[in-house]
Amino acid sequence: MPAASERVVQRDRGGHRFGRTGAALLLGLALSVSLVACTAAPVPAPDPTPSAAAPTATPEPAPVLLPDQDARANLPYFDSLATAVVAADDAAGGRAFVDALVAGGFDKAQMEVTFDKTNVDLAADSIQFAVRFNGECLIGQHGPATGGYQSTATSLLASGTCLAGATRQIDW
Repeated sequence: MPAASERVVQRDRGGHRFGRTGAALLLGLALSVSLVACTAAPVPAPDPTPSAAAPTATPEPAPVLLPDQDARANLPYFDSLATAVVAADDAAGGRAFVDALVAGGFDKAQMEVTFDKTNVDLAADSIQFAVRFNGECLIGQHGPATGGYQSTATSLLASGTCLAGATRQIDW
């Protein structure tokens, strides 16, 4: 063993010099890498089923009739009733929309609907239906010419009605 005052110098395979400290660091690093490589356990895959503690999305509440609010606030409810009619029968006529709106709590006396057939007895390209509601209008439209169901909440016309042009009498 060399004396305390002697410094031991070693050379690596490439001829580079390093002292005891360097040799110890290299040996420690080599052991660490080999131990990590030998003892590293695979990371478990996450559980595909959600745990009881996982947050869940709260479903949107179903829209309801808001009789004391304006037409815009009631448009989601109006739409829910009309889209249910379309889902049940894509070729539904005006009576189906009026009946669904009445069943949903809208006043039949405040409703307007266009004709299902043209003057030459062909199916109408679209049917419009409306409810006068708290001084405003809820208007829906459906048919092949509209690209699906459409709706809006808007002001009354100067005539005090919601729909322009000829409408049919709601006598059922």
